[in-house]
Amino acid sequence: MVIHKYDVYRTPNVGLFVRTNDDTLLLPFGYAETKTKKLKEYLTVEKIIHVSVAGTRLIGPMTVMNNNGILLPSTVSDEEIRILKQSGLSVERLKSKYTAIGNLISANDKGAIVSNLFKGEVDQDIKDILGVPLQTMSIGGFVQVGSMVVATNSGAIVHPKADDAEIDRISEILQVEAEPVTVNGGSPYVSSGIIANFSSVIVGTLTTGPELIMISRALKV
Repeated sequence: MVIHKYDVYRTPNVGLFVRTNDDTLLLPFGYAETKTKKLKEYLTVEKIIHVSVAGTRLIGPMTVMNNNGILLPSTVSDEEIRILKQSGLSVERLKSKYTAIGNLISANDKGAIVSNLFKGEVDQDIKDILGVPLQTMSIGGFVQVGSMVVATNSGAIVHPKADDAEIDRISEILQVEAEPVTVNGGSPYVSSGIIANFSSVIVGTLTTGPELIMISRALKV
């Protein structure tokens, strides 16, 4: 397992445009072939799927994904769903008014943390598609828990304003150790600057040496 520094579309906010699990990498339509190959090599995935989500290339904020399934906003098109089903995973729209669901849900193959904005209305859909138990919470007073937690099956990193009780609860839900970390030189919204799976971690190029050390330790890379 290794960690790499990388830019996507000349921005260090790599998590905005990419979503991965241990086998499949989702990238926007038209992403350069040479760069696609590099990301595939870094993450050691088998499948590459080029797709838009609700007509945008903001794949990270618009999706939730683990090794069991992919959750999508209600605004996704039938054609986009058809393309994503090439992954072999369960793929489903989340029947909610919220579209940036990747900012509101964080999951690995052991559990899911869900924003209390949903008020329990989509709990069963999340469980069915991702195949994991879930708990609803906020972190540091914020509801955007998907933007504040990045989890693999090895570890998790969390917004630095999470208190000790919240970190313990996140660790319990996801069944991995969680640690507070920043990315890209101090950004607390960690999902914007990190792409991670069991094999590898990619971070934005503004990520500092101390941040790299903390991310490596937390995600066991």
